[in-house]
Amino acid sequence: MPQVSSQALQVQVNLVNVPVTVTDGDGSPVAGLVREDFTLNEDGHPESIRLFQANATRPLSIVFAIDTSVSVRKDLPLARQAAYDFASSLLHPGDKLELVGFAGDVTDLVPFTGNLRSLDHGLRRLHGEGPTALYAAVARAANDLQSLPGRKVIVVISDGSNSVAGVDYQQARTAALRAQASLESIILVPIDANAGRDLGGEHAMIQLSQDTGDEFFYADDPNQLQDAMARLSLALRSEYLLGYYPASPEAGKGSEPRGFRHIQLRMTRPDLNRTYRLIYRTGYTTQTAH
Repeated sequence: MPQVSSQALQVQVNLVNVPVTVTDGDGSPVAGLVREDFTLNEDGHPESIRLFQANATRPLSIVFAIDTSVSVRKDLPLARQAAYDFASSLLHPGDKLELVGFAGDVTDLVPFTGNLRSLDHGLRRLHGEGPTALYAAVARAANDLQSLPGRKVIVVISDGSNSVAGVDYQQARTAALRAQASLESIILVPIDANAGRDLGGEHAMIQLSQDTGDEFFYADDPNQLQDAMARLSLALRSEYLLGYYPASPEAGKGSEPRGFRHIQLRMTRPDLNRTYRLIYRTGYTTQTAH
């Protein structure tokens, strides 16, 4: 009987889940799409969509990471109220939310809970001081979400300025991708929009959101922040879930870490591609495909 090498028998069997939000030109979620409306590639190779769920109702695990540094001190009362309103309108039984604050350090304020009273108590403990450990906060949130089920989301409220060494942008991004957590960026704009802004930091927050499959919002007044929270709440309850078993054995390309795979998702009809926007994570690490 001919021998077959063990290497030839190695098959990638992990299902890759791709949560997708589809929005129209006004940013409103789009319902009513079917499996045949989507086409999916991994590193340029076509993949068969084996799992498709419209209006997927997975439990939510959310980390609220709120910047408490001196640069956003003026916005802290507003951020507290917006976070509480968001949680009270969004959380269903089975959903959990964790609260961390970050300035020079990252502070755990409320462990994962569905109790709004505990969240309110933690929000009241937020206070502004010191520099900004933004990337450390993202990495901490991703690590806390790593082993949790359902849809994992990091909501960051910050001006985007990272002024603490130790964890850099790439480490924060890798941690979020490894945890399969999407990052929602709510970017606070200084009172004088032409002064005190860290445009590079803002761009980094935007890129983190785009790479992990979520959105970003600018907020320079109470109405904009409340609107961002309302749109986020709606998007988190309007999810399509696609899944596939990767056929390609190739791993990693270009400057990405070894084992990183790129996901490309489009709609099959040109008119839908022109009309709708797809929000999804653009890749994953092979160590955490499922």
